[in-house]
Amino acid sequence: MNSRMTRDITDGMTAPDTAPFRDARYAPRALEVERHMGAGGETLILRNPNPYSDAVQTTTAPLAHWATEAPDRVWLAERIAGAEGWRTITYAQAKAEIEALTAGLAGLGLERGQPLLILARNGIDHALIAYAAMSLGAPAAPVSPQYGLKGADLTRLAHAVERLKPAAVYADDAEAFGEALDAPFLAGLPTIISRNPRPGDIAFEALLSSPPRPPVARPDDVAKLLLTSGSTGKPKAVVCTHANIALNAAQIEACYADPQAPVLVNSAPWSHSLGANAILHMVLHRGGTLYIDAGQPVPGRFDETVRNLREVAPTYHNMVPAGWAMLVGELERDAALAAKFFEKVRVLQYGGASMAQSILDRVQAVAVKTVGERITFAAGYGATETGPTACNIHWLNARSGMVGLPTPGTAVKLVPAPGTKDGEGGKFEIRVKGPQVSPGYLDQPEATEQAFDEDGFYRLGDAARLADPDDPSAGLVFDGRLVENFKLASGAFVAAGALRVAAVSALGGLVSDAIVCGEGREGIGLMLFLDAKACERLGDEAAVRAAIAERLAAYNQQAKGGTGRIARALILDGAPDAASGELTDKGYINQALARERRPTELERLFAEAPDEGILVL
Repeated sequence: MNSRMTRDITDGMTAPDTAPFRDARYAPRALEVERHMGAGGETLILRNPNPYSDAVQTTTAPLAHWATEAPDRVWLAERIAGAEGWRTITYAQAKAEIEALTAGLAGLGLERGQPLLILARNGIDHALIAYAAMSLGAPAAPVSPQYGLKGADLTRLAHAVERLKPAAVYADDAEAFGEALDAPFLAGLPTIISRNPRPGDIAFEALLSSPPRPPVARPDDVAKLLLTSGSTGKPKAVVCTHANIALNAAQIEACYADPQAPVLVNSAPWSHSLGANAILHMVLHRGGTLYIDAGQPVPGRFDETVRNLREVAPTYHNMVPAGWAMLVGELERDAALAAKFFEKVRVLQYGGASMAQSILDRVQAVAVKTVGERITFAAGYGATETGPTACNIHWLNARSGMVGLPTPGTAVKLVPAPGTKDGEGGKFEIRVKGPQVSPGYLDQPEATEQAFDEDGFYRLGDAARLADPDDPSAGLVFDGRLVENFKLASGAFVAAGALRVAAVSALGGLVSDAIVCGEGREGIGLMLFLDAKACERLGDEAAVRAAIAERLAAYNQQAKGGTGRIARALILDGAPDAASGELTDKGYINQALARERRPTELERLFAEAPDEGILVL
């Protein structure tokens, strides 16, 4: 960590880097390092030797434990629609309802190995029926709600159904998903509905009257089928066994020396492994309480998140970088909100994408102003195929871009990245092996075989480098998706992911995100999404453009060569389009899709005679 002062650009507040950290209750850090010299350079294998418990190897076992140990503790809470207050369910209540739903699903013919397609937003009913299916050994197969809400392109859902081959369907609201439920590819499947059922649908409440049936799932049964993001082709269905999910939760737990049950407010979608496994199941594994947040990190939807955080003081808070960018502005403006938020929280975490250092610094400045302490910022790293958590930061940290070190029981192989010679620049391709790693993809043996290297390590397709080349225990820094990187016309290689984070950070909160462009072009261009509230403070459009141009010029002075210097920028109207999949459920931009959807803007950006809307740097 450097010794500079962290300065908040919005109000001139300063916070010394020497402010103490609040105790995060981490377990001691441990690392073993192997080094192997090969033709392409030195390969490193990093292992975490700390022990973790393997006593729990099904997703349903923690429910039985906490229903006995803490029967009256709230597991899940959600807002009551159209009213004040929260609907809650305790561990004892959840166990009873899940056992009834398990019997009800079995009565509909659902059996071990037959998936339940879940087309629903996060909610208590969603969680209950997912765990009921898993209790039977039937995979829960949640897909993004974007696939089936009104106006959605149903070709994505059709592909998902073809891939998953579900035996039954659950939707939280038949009115919201009516077009999808009427699609011919779902015809004939038993359909369970919580709200607004149609004739012939099975009411969720009706299944609750079934006699209880205890879980029969085994560790090697498939617990979930989760679709990949599709950023590199059509989504694949990742096989997540009970043992994969259960042991990954135990690995995360072993990073802490904290017996207290966590309290979270979280909106990460359960159609992805971050929300479904690292949040929802981690809370269940540790006997915690999850307040389900229906807000999203986009204008018009984030007010719900702020509303929830005014009422609930979390002990751990995880958001995508877009969410942190919006929340920090609210914390800076509202001392009461900041006091509630920082009251109990011990660990802050971001995931889904890299976060600008400027955002992290602003959060720390508000924390020091509010409670006199910094709150450690963690980040997890992995993929749907790795549980998801292969690495995380499990030590006190105030640096953005870090992805930590392996979780207990995990080995990470660092191979000199493609396009580098003898580890030039310290860039490595990152690969993972551990009990949380998926056995592969449903009905795609060739894709499964290609996903693993000759030593059984899963290839994530990402690049990383050591935070300190001389000390691997200092942790790993994310260095971009290898598939997002590209070459300029000169042949120079551009690390698009790292450049995006650096540029957004340099713009100091003026933009919410950026699309990095330039493949085959003479220079690098950015398409920028403005942060509306940040720009309000600057006044008119001319002032915003001038501020962006000034900060990008300053960034270019520090950039290294042509592969870091930004040549042009274009400010886009509006925000990323979630309905198209351009903005993922997790709140980050699918860079390839965003470029593909904007051919006109792309040509404007690199036109030989740029128009007045293009910032030429």
